[in-house]
Amino acid sequence: MKITFMGAAKTVTGSCYIIETENARFAVDCGLHQGNAEIEKRNRGISDYRAKDLDFILITHAHIDHTGLLPAAVRAGFKGPIYMTQPTRDLLEIMLLDSAYIQEMETEWANRKRLRKGLAPINPIYTQEDALATVPLMRTVQYGTSFPPKEGIRVSFRDAGHILGSAFIELWVKEGSETTKVVFSGDLGHKDQLIVRDPSIVEKADYLLMESTYGDRNHKDSSNSLDELAQAIEWSYSQGGKVVIPAFAVERSQQMIYSLHLLAKAGKLPADMPVYLDSPLAIKATEVFRSHPEFFDMDTRERLHNGEDPLSLPNLKFTLDTEASQAINNTDGPAVVISASGMANAGRIKHHLRHNIWKKNASVVFVGYQGVGTPGRRLVNGADSITIFGEKLKVEAKIFTINGFSGHAGQSEMIDWLRNFDSPAMKVILTHGEAKGQKVLSSLIKKELGYKVHIADYLEEFMLVPGGEMQPVTKDKPVQPQVDWDYLLKDSEQLFVEFKNRLDRVKAQPFISQTELRDRLLDINRQVIELISEL
Repeated sequence: MKITFMGAAKTVTGSCYIIETENARFAVDCGLHQGNAEIEKRNRGISDYRAKDLDFILITHAHIDHTGLLPAAVRAGFKGPIYMTQPTRDLLEIMLLDSAYIQEMETEWANRKRLRKGLAPINPIYTQEDALATVPLMRTVQYGTSFPPKEGIRVSFRDAGHILGSAFIELWVKEGSETTKVVFSGDLGHKDQLIVRDPSIVEKADYLLMESTYGDRNHKDSSNSLDELAQAIEWSYSQGGKVVIPAFAVERSQQMIYSLHLLAKAGKLPADMPVYLDSPLAIKATEVFRSHPEFFDMDTRERLHNGEDPLSLPNLKFTLDTEASQAINNTDGPAVVISASGMANAGRIKHHLRHNIWKKNASVVFVGYQGVGTPGRRLVNGADSITIFGEKLKVEAKIFTINGFSGHAGQSEMIDWLRNFDSPAMKVILTHGEAKGQKVLSSLIKKELGYKVHIADYLEEFMLVPGGEMQPVTKDKPVQPQVDWDYLLKDSEQLFVEFKNRLDRVKAQPFISQTELRDRLLDINRQVIELISEL
């Protein structure tokens, strides 16, 4: 059995593993690559997936970094079944259409700029038509029920406790007389989350592909998260400013409503403070949540049984249309604004940040993981300024980071989940994490549990041998792209020398023209200073 890592290798997005057996070729997840421009270039490499040759796809959960390239695969010729749980299917029906709309709008915006520069237009990664064509391929499965998607293959979905309907996947592959069991963790949930149940356990496997998002750290005590959120709200309320919460439309937005419901019940949410859920996708997703109470944890189900609605607030306002969204920032006074995306790199949240990030009475509350290269990551890391829609804005708002709301297991929770395995010869392959955190987690797993650990590389290929060592398909790892810093620095130095050589021409220009050139050079210098300060 051969496995190829098409994404989420030393990064936290683009999850996709392609498996080839003697009877089938299929994928586990098919996620969108998110982050900086270099990472997002991978989204246009769908031909590398050979989608039309895939027999089926298994989906762990609905988040776009695990599903967002499904319409691209369909566009490229995939016609097989896509297996997932019922909540995942219901969420994906709205999420993929929303993602496709964003692809179309961003491409239209990019093409306007390209045409002004005389460049040829580009096509969206996929369209709404492609998203609609994906829905009929979806097939639903129940937790704990095994099924054979192809001869020699058996699959079972188990509750991963990450978001509604999330799963880790048990896969048995029979080749010849031997059977190999592989477990794909998907995204493991943080224990004691609101709404969802804790992750199920599994005891046997030959290979475990495990996420490692928080491999080098634990979350803060989640019992304090509500108090931290209350403090952030109280701070902006007392200043007369807005609380802006970038939140993923699925799960995190619903958790925020639930949390604010609990604060209101405890008298810790000002009664006159409006709460806006400003994300059409999050509003639709909330209705999907309401339709699947059988997937809630016991505490939430008990609240519902007692007549309480944890997904409701007295001052909760839904803003579906653009005009209502814009009106939020035209309204004076404090408010809580929950909007997508969770990493502040797309959607309506960018407009709310543009209106509030420079205000000293505003606050921005981050309640989830912030990917490398995203605006959210820069703000969490203490950036003094940020560019939104081409405008550079000074960061004056108070930045709060509350890790207790994370949907991902922390380091100790991942280790505890691993302790349930009773497979001494099992090989652990770390994916869906940043290299620094993966190294820490790898060392801890080896030290505390004694398992052999491998950290996957992008496009790496392995043969998974029953009861044996992983065998590289090629002798050397895939050659990863390298930045030629020596060339770049030499080129920059030559450009500066060339400017000095032309200084006489600069001084010969009228004073006003010289000031324009001066300001442009000062702007370049400021950008270099910002670059150095981030290192």
